This record gives sequence, structure tokens and C-alpha cells, in this order.
Amino acid sequence: MDLSDQRMSYEAEGIDLDAMSADPVAQFEAWFAEVQASGDPEPYAMVLSTVSPDGQPRGRTVLLRGVTEEGFVFFTNYTSAKGQALEGSGRAGLTFHWHGLHRQVHVEGTVERVSAEESDTYFAKRPRGSQLGAWASEQSAELASRAELLDRLDEVTARFDGQDVPRPDFWGGYRVVPEHIEFWQGQPSRLHNRLRYSNIDGVWGRAVLSP
Repeated sequence: MDLSDQRMSYEAEGIDLDAMSADPVAQFEAWFAEVQASGDPEPYAMVLSTVSPDGQPRGRTVLLRGVTEEGFVFFTNYTSAKGQALEGSGRAGLTFHWHGLHRQVHVEGTVERVSAEESDTYFAKRPRGSQLGAWASEQSAELASRAELLDRLDEVTARFDGQDVPRPDFWGGYRVVPEHIEFWQGQPSRLHNRLRYSNIDGVWGRAVLSP
């Protein structure tokens, strides 16, 4: 499969450095509001990049569930492959690709678990089917067949019949505490705009990068 002649020309307006916030989290929120307004069906989808204990890099798409000055929050099974990688290295990368606006945001930083209370609050908001699925799935473990998973789902559905589904102790949230946040804007002739913020001793600085 030869894709060497497949390309898209990016004609979007470039980054106005004077208009970019000194606070990268505030700038992320501003860009996020713009991508939401553009009609993107899933702007909160992001690629989570990790390195496993044996040094194997891996990326997968997860969903952003909150942003504050403290960091970017998502939820998963602590015992999954990504959970083990996060616990092992304590670091992660996030990539948002908003194709309609020809934009990307890259986040790099350390990882910490959110509080049990925060995980409980989010879990209670999930649809009941997702709550039951969290109990039924031994995420990343091999299955003999899909029927095995559906049997587990039947078991937990019966177990919690007529009652609220509690959060499993093996499931909860992580926060990526950013050290670097880069904003990328596609431009003609591949001369893209790149603005990278770096946190040094609690103070955000920024630098323009060559494309």
C-alpha cells in the first residue's frame, strides 16, 4: 500500500503569539471551546502514551474527563496494561488531534492517582452499563472467548440487581500533571506553528519551535 502521494494542505490561520495566554491550561481551555464549537463529535478523545516496565512504548485512545491547573484527568482500570505502565514509570504523554481545525496539543508530565472521592463521584455519573462493565472486565487480560466476558457481565448484573453499583477498588482516575504543553497549528508548506510551554520551578515559560 503506497500512500506517498496522499497529503492535505493546511490553510488555517497561524498562531498569534500575542494572543496566546501565558497560562497553557487557560490556552488549552480556549482551544477546547473552539473545537467544541466547531462540531467535532469527540474533542475530549486523546491518545495516552506510556512506556511499560520492560520498555515497550504504547499509545491508546482514552477520554479526557477533567482539566484544572493541577492537570488532565482520565479514568481506567488500575490493573490494565496502561495502569501498570502508569504505576511503573509515573509518567505519561497525551495527544489531542483536532483535525477539523488542523490543531494538535501535546502534554507531557508526571502521573498521580486522583482521590478516592473524586473517582467515586465520577463513577456514580457513569451509565449503569458502563459501571457493570468495569466490574465484569479484567481489562487487558486474555479471554477464552467473548462468551466468558458476557458470562461475567451476567454475574455482576445479578449481583447488583436492585442496588447502586459501587466503584471497584481496582478502578479509578489518574491525573497527568503537566511539565510541558505544546500547541501545534497546521500551516501551508508544512511550515507549521509550534508553541511549547515548559514549567520550570512552578513558572511557565514558552518557546517557539521549528516545525
